[in-house]
Amino acid sequence: MNPAARPLRVLIADDHAPTRDDLCRALEADDRFEVCASVADAAGAVAAAVRTQPDITLLDIRMPGGGLAAAWEIGARLPDVKIVFLTVSEDDSDLFAAIRSGAAGFLPKTMNLGRLPAALLGVCAGEAAIPRVMVAHLLEAFQQREPRWRRTAASAGNGQRLTSREWEVLELLAEGRSTAEIAARLVLSPSAVRVHLVSVVRKLDVADRAAAARLFRRREAAGRRPRSET
Repeated sequence: MNPAARPLRVLIADDHAPTRDDLCRALEADDRFEVCASVADAAGAVAAAVRTQPDITLLDIRMPGGGLAAAWEIGARLPDVKIVFLTVSEDDSDLFAAIRSGAAGFLPKTMNLGRLPAALLGVCAGEAAIPRVMVAHLLEAFQQREPRWRRTAASAGNGQRLTSREWEVLELLAEGRSTAEIAARLVLSPSAVRVHLVSVVRKLDVADRAAAARLFRRREAAGRRPRSET
């Protein structure tokens, strides 16, 4: 390591104390890293991030207060901070939500912690730290679904594009989720969800939220069909 270079500052947030201790040991054994804070919940993660200005935050996605909520807040306040989730979850929806929150990594807690420093150095170099099997799931989801629908949405109704957040709200609505369920999933207030739904209905030029969901499902089904070159 270049002696003139300062260590990368890492914030660790996990409600399991032994996990925090293991992560601290793994990183502090490498002089390229310095653990600047170790906390147990989302509120503590946000407060510590603002106070210590880390280069990287390691967040447990299931900690009290929600790792996703912490990621959104930290990303809004400190956009240069790299966010990496450490989790036992292998659920694709958690991976997609983590990426939407701005995360650059989604690593299993079962990983060999001896490999953690290299993964974090890669993140700081602009790489994504995601297990290969989950990368395959991510590519499949975006190739088969999102790009086609975004093109369709852009030309629907009055031609206005849906924002990323409106896209997320509409997708969950089309799955049959209630306003409260959408709010919980996206870490929003129910009133914020309703505002997004009003905007979606207006942009798609449909009668109501049910019509918006039906339009989504029709376009989604059509998007999976083979398409001829024109």
